[in-house]
Amino acid sequence: MDHQDHVNLIKKGIPSSGIWADLGSGRGAFTLALAECLDSQSHIYSVDIDQRALKTQEMRMETEYPHIQATFIRGDFTQPQELPPLDGILMANSLHFVQDKMPVLEIIRDYLKESGRLVLVEYDTAEGNYAVPYPMTFTIWSQLAEEAGFSKTQLLATRPSSFLGHFFSSVSYK
Repeated sequence: MDHQDHVNLIKKGIPSSGIWADLGSGRGAFTLALAECLDSQSHIYSVDIDQRALKTQEMRMETEYPHIQATFIRGDFTQPQELPPLDGILMANSLHFVQDKMPVLEIIRDYLKESGRLVLVEYDTAEGNYAVPYPMTFTIWSQLAEEAGFSKTQLLATRPSSFLGHFFSSVSYK
């Protein structure tokens, strides 16, 4: 996938501005896609455990999206982080690393403002492997999101994957 594929997966779920977090952001492919969807009044908090990956993101953000304020936080998204109330959270290819998702979803829901949204990108499969240990289909995600207190979960887009069939993206609301 390239940058435009990343943007196309999430753009229907991203309003034009707000305070957002990308949890488990890795090297920032989707952080950059999020930045493209947001205006200059926005702020992105990028959270990942890998400091080198965050530094790579920071350099790219400064070069490619200097109009977006960004804060880079080295941290484990499965544990509470110091974040302001958020308009939205993006989790792209990160939740499949968590076996027991409910405690993490409770933490995530608490970050969101009352009208906040969670945009999720995941492989649409229930068959894990060494690189994607705990994936879930969109159907499973919809049920899990409801159990975690999210509502109005909607499928945003799908995209073929050469690795595990295809991706889905969705939006759920607090």
